[in-house]
Amino acid sequence: MKVLVTGGTGFIGTHLCRELVERGHDVTALARTPDADGVPDGVKAVTGDVTAYDSIEGSFEGQDAVINLVALSPLFKPKGGAKRHFEVHLQGTENVVRAAEKHDVRKLVQLSALGADPDGETAYIQAKGRAEEVVRDSEVAWTILRPSVVFGEGGEFVSFTKTLTTPHVTGLPGGGETRFQPIWVGDLVGLIADSLKKEHDGETYEVGGPEVLTLADVAKEIYRAEGKSLTVLSIPMPLAKLGMSLADNVPVIPFGSDQYRSLRFDNTVAENDVAAFGRDPADLKRFTTYLRERQK
Repeated sequence: MKVLVTGGTGFIGTHLCRELVERGHDVTALARTPDADGVPDGVKAVTGDVTAYDSIEGSFEGQDAVINLVALSPLFKPKGGAKRHFEVHLQGTENVVRAAEKHDVRKLVQLSALGADPDGETAYIQAKGRAEEVVRDSEVAWTILRPSVVFGEGGEFVSFTKTLTTPHVTGLPGGGETRFQPIWVGDLVGLIADSLKKEHDGETYEVGGPEVLTLADVAKEIYRAEGKSLTVLSIPMPLAKLGMSLADNVPVIPFGSDQYRSLRFDNTVAENDVAAFGRDPADLKRFTTYLRERQK
């Protein structure tokens, strides 16, 4: 199968392109500034920006499927403010769908986000929710995956947590009680690749890893893997809201009001849909296992 991966040179995209090649697919990675040295062997790289339709349209010619991974991180505030989420996630998806329809692409796999909701609490969640509506209303067969936070080599989850904390003693909004269900990128890309199968057409899947961890748990595990202890102090949520809201207009501070709002709701699944792909959640890689492995 000929597969176009938008965002194919990013964190998840690089791992996914490698997985698709190993499965025998003909893979093209689309990115704004593709680095030939960073593209896995056997993958063709093309230049395009999903927010500019004319720059991507030609790359859809002859493709059997497209996997749309282009996304901004919800962990850090984007350059350009919250509106940038709608430009990339919503307008970008509209352009991907338009190009896929024009070139009769059979299948579109959309990587969304857990909690995606047009009426959600953050710009990221709202834009992801509205992008899902565009995909469902398209003329192309589709599958949507909503993962919890993704971890692995090249990812931001560990660096985000370390930026938010300090070793030994640290303060976290609400004591770091926000819950996550982190999924390893190696497990996630297998699910994304499986989503190309017709049996998954028209389905939306919520997927997470084998364990639920609070932000405080995550921070403690990261420092424990480095041989350091961590005591977490609670920053009252009203105080955290004030501080992170004031940071909206301070470019050097990577967090803002959207990041505060994201800490007000958990990032976990009600039912782990990895079972729809024949996977047992207990068999997925644990975050703690990954941390131990990366220290070797």
